[in-house]
Amino acid sequence: MSTLTTREARLRRHRRVRGRVSGTTERPRLAVFRSNKGIYAQVIDDGSARTLASASWAQLPKSFKGTKTEQAAEVGKRLAANAKKAGVEAVVFDRGGYLYHGRVKALADGAREGGLRF
Repeated sequence: MSTLTTREARLRRHRRVRGRVSGTTERPRLAVFRSNKGIYAQVIDDGSARTLASASWAQLPKSFKGTKTEQAAEVGKRLAANAKKAGVEAVVFDRGGYLYHGRVKALADGAREGGLRF
């Protein structure tokens, strides 16, 4: 019996979630990717395979000071603003196989604070 690495376990969870969660034109999918340095988020319409809005930690100003959790909350707010410009009000949340706490939760709360519904 082999044990899974952390990455393999996350990818397995992600595949399982993606079997159930898919974005439509009315409610696109908010996909999250978390790296060691930062966090990325996209609003994706899976029907037409298009990214409608995105935001990442690299787009934050260099003067931004804060923890990675505060950084994720700011990325969530920026994503919500970009989604509003694209005409998106409601999304389905795809946590990407990550556990819903810490930076992923902060991003989701920031997006909700910015006006996205999910």
